[in-house]
Amino acid sequence: MTWSTREIADLAGTTVKTVRYYHQIGLLDEPDREPNGYKRYEVHHLTRLLQIKRLTGLGVPLAQVAEMGTSGEGRASVFRTVDAELEATVRRLESIRRELATLAQPGASPDVPTGFSGLVQDLRDNDRALLTIYAQLFSDESMEVLRRTLEAHPNDDLDEAFRDLPEDADDATRQALAEQLAPFIVPGATEHGVTLEPRATTPGQAEAARRAVGHALRALYNPAQVDVLRRAHLLHEADDDGADTGEVLEWTTNSVDTGPVAVRPTW
Repeated sequence: MTWSTREIADLAGTTVKTVRYYHQIGLLDEPDREPNGYKRYEVHHLTRLLQIKRLTGLGVPLAQVAEMGTSGEGRASVFRTVDAELEATVRRLESIRRELATLAQPGASPDVPTGFSGLVQDLRDNDRALLTIYAQLFSDESMEVLRRTLEAHPNDDLDEAFRDLPEDADDATRQALAEQLAPFIVPGATEHGVTLEPRATTPGQAEAARRAVGHALRALYNPAQVDVLRRAHLLHEADDDGADTGEVLEWTTNSVDTGPVAVRPTW
């Protein structure tokens, strides 16, 4: 008994287009043709088609299906590789499900990183944007420490003073706010400082992250607020280790921030 292309595709639970594609890439031998030009498939074609379908259904890429020979060890290696990839996919899907469950809770918001929803009511749009950027650039562990710090040690007066600082704030106002802010921005200045470790694995990635944070701060906050952050850095650097104020000024003006970063954000 033989089958047409349509018939064998139906038997295998696939499509004529797929069967023809398998011929094209060499996965399935083409059958002999009848005098009228129609292909006639036999049992070994159906068996091979079902084998391909099973392997691809298990996640084996077509390229590897084509390369799989009769060697038991070779096949086992392919299956182990696919299994490892599936395990990684399962972990990713489980993470997605946990995040979806969090977002489904009352008061949760997709506008901030997972876990920060409890702070949404106190955040402005620029604060949320910066948090989102931080979550991309800094490690999950750092973001968790930051979340706990913001929840456990609120500083509402300082937060509001920074948030409401007008672009034309005078020098005295900027300096006074910087002096209040300095202990919360710099490494080790208080027990509430938060060291944000970057996800970067190379110096180039770390530099890109540093520049991204600096650019984000300048884009999201007005010049007076950025100036206050710059002054706060200067205050600590000059006081902490006798750093050259001129050098610190140039560095801070150009980048605003660097990584790893220690910060108790004013928000």
